[in-house]
Amino acid sequence: MIPAARLSAAIEVLEDLITRRRPASDALKDWGLAHRFAGSGDRAAISALVYDTLRRRASACYLMGADTPRAMLLGALLLERGQSPDEIAALCSGDRFAPEPLTADELASLKSNRLDTAPAYIVGDYPEWLDASFKVAFGDQRGIELKALAHRAPVDLRVNSLKATRERVLEELHHLNVTTTPHAMMGVRILPSVDGRAPSVQAEPAFQKGLYEIQDEGSQLAATLCAVDPGMQVIDLCAGAGGKTLALAALMDNRGQIFATDSDKRRLAPIFDRLTRAAARNVQVRAPKTKEDEPLKGLEGQADLVVIDAPCTGTGTWRRNPDAKWRLRPNALEDRIKEQRLVLERAAPFVKRGGTLAYITCSLLPQENDDAVETFLASHESFTLIDPEHVASQAGLPALAPFVSAKGKGLQLTPARTGTDGFFIALLKKH
Repeated sequence: MIPAARLSAAIEVLEDLITRRRPASDALKDWGLAHRFAGSGDRAAISALVYDTLRRRASACYLMGADTPRAMLLGALLLERGQSPDEIAALCSGDRFAPEPLTADELASLKSNRLDTAPAYIVGDYPEWLDASFKVAFGDQRGIELKALAHRAPVDLRVNSLKATRERVLEELHHLNVTTTPHAMMGVRILPSVDGRAPSVQAEPAFQKGLYEIQDEGSQLAATLCAVDPGMQVIDLCAGAGGKTLALAALMDNRGQIFATDSDKRRLAPIFDRLTRAAARNVQVRAPKTKEDEPLKGLEGQADLVVIDAPCTGTGTWRRNPDAKWRLRPNALEDRIKEQRLVLERAAPFVKRGGTLAYITCSLLPQENDDAVETFLASHESFTLIDPEHVASQAGLPALAPFVSAKGKGLQLTPARTGTDGFFIALLKKH
């Protein structure tokens, strides 16, 4: 397919996902099934165009003065891909398979409209109903903070120190133009390509050998900030596929014990192969047999560290899943807040005296972060907050100390501040 035809296809996919209010992945899959002539390179390029458009949906519509899929795509080509109005016009030739030529109004919008006077939710490309929350979190900087979250994310890898050094992985992946992450000591980064396509790092021999895992630097830092030590008894309460479990096992050098569990045993399914590939031997996976089952029964008051990677809206991961922000609704936020309260209540009894409770989200919303910690502390006098700046220092990450959340309950990582996905980390000590 020629580049102009890919634009037409992206407009078609955008029309489908917006009209039917469905995830981008579903619309892209159906388009591919209906257009089997399109090769893998074409499908990847169309996918990148769709996701880039969703990243800049609000600002693109504002720029173009219209909210049609075509207007979104044209605006995104300028705002996200940096293409000039003349380059965009050349692609929209009206020839076979190409989009119709630009109208005079479209060309004028591309050449003259700017975002200088746009409200923060337009500059930051997020739903207007979230503006009050982001104002609490970031004040007048919210447009800048969220704009950084609208750009493409790099591919971050965590070197598995149980099997390799960072130097070895850099050498193994030198053909992918890898570099080191700025904060995580075992992190390796592949910057986004011009066309938005990411390399297949899971197909590399080094991945098959278990030398690294795919993990955003922010998630790596969250594990490090837990200040885990070899020999500890650790519970990973919302382990899911095991990303942080694996990171903790490496930080503990396979010494001590990690109990990995999740309320939904289906989410635990990938962890077994990942543990084997990584040679992580200090992990016990405890899956619930029923919804009412407590697989950690008998461990009350024994954990040096309980890690809660809490269920949340995922607002901090919008760089990787940009269509999620336009599908997020207030009732979903309310549901996540309820789940967070329940998981904190469940975690508290397992922490021993002198132990630590780590509360982590991949969210930027105060309701899921500072407010959740405040609510928990108000009803649990045996827990006190560990100063976030001290959390950064004790973990050997003093550069993160300035990034305390708005209400001071934890560290808030963001693409604008730390070059990572959005993560909130708070540590609570039990007395």
